[in-house]
Amino acid sequence: MARVDTPATRSDEGDEDGAHTAGDGGGDKPRWRDRVGRWRRGWVVAGLALALALIMMLHSRIPNQIGNLGSLLQTFLPWLGFAIPLLAGCAALRRSATAVIAVLVPSLVWLNLFGGLLVDKTGGGGALMVVSHNVDADNTDPAATAAELAASGADLIALQELPQNERETYEEGLAETYPHHSVEGTVGLWSRYPLSDTAPVDIGMGWTRAMRTTVAGPQGEIAAYVAHLPSVRVQFRAGFTAGQRDGAADLLGQAIADEPVARAILLGDLNGTMNDGALAPLTSQLRSTQGAAGAGFGFSWPAGFPMARIDQILIRDLEPVSSWTLPATGSDHLPVAARVDF
Repeated sequence: MARVDTPATRSDEGDEDGAHTAGDGGGDKPRWRDRVGRWRRGWVVAGLALALALIMMLHSRIPNQIGNLGSLLQTFLPWLGFAIPLLAGCAALRRSATAVIAVLVPSLVWLNLFGGLLVDKTGGGGALMVVSHNVDADNTDPAATAAELAASGADLIALQELPQNERETYEEGLAETYPHHSVEGTVGLWSRYPLSDTAPVDIGMGWTRAMRTTVAGPQGEIAAYVAHLPSVRVQFRAGFTAGQRDGAADLLGQAIADEPVARAILLGDLNGTMNDGALAPLTSQLRSTQGAAGAGFGFSWPAGFPMARIDQILIRDLEPVSSWTLPATGSDHLPVAARVDF
């Protein structure tokens, strides 16, 4: 039976395909507006994402003149990455294509800065194992801490924040495994190998918190430095109080630059991360074992919930093989360990 089109029939068909409806232009116009809206929405989220990317890209140029803001940012720089999924969630809620694309920018910047640390670069072997640990002056069980460190298997153990009244406890706990040791002020080094030419290093504190000694290693001499740089604090009026630490880093860096022994190692609590430009006197001439041979960020402080890698093992003319943190002791810092080759 032949079909006869009527105005009502044509109207129904137009409604079905959305292309011929009258009035406001039909169903095509709302869909077009939605597509355009996805690009027009989310400009605030996009702006925040680009600002985050800019801060991470230019972190080394943020000045320290006002409250050491640059050093404070660089200390916790990896944690800025947590803002990226938050911004991505906001972009999704806004259904904004512009914001989604903008969030990709800080993601790529963060991966460029820290993606290498997410790769496991630890290797096997290593002629020398070293450990550095801020044992904490308020450690309630130094004997247990000494026993745990002695069981680590390290060839060298550097300790910082040694309290005078507990020095004997550490000496007794480490004596059987480490026949050679030297203590200067509140820092010390215990070794399986003979030590010589030990002397304090002046880092401008008025008392000894750094030392230098020569280790007769299995394949030659190593100049070993143990240091505990001044503490830093975040204060409302003063900002990030890193001025004294920065001055100490300058003095320690000069001592290492003048070091005649080619192979050198620095073990200590530097109260700063490798991202902190204020530690350039050290990082410009020494290599981080964690960055070169670690797996992850190796955060060491505070022990309960590590947020920053401020305990460092830095080397010169030695080859990093592996780097990691040891289990918590009675200290508020985690011990850090590394294996190196000659």
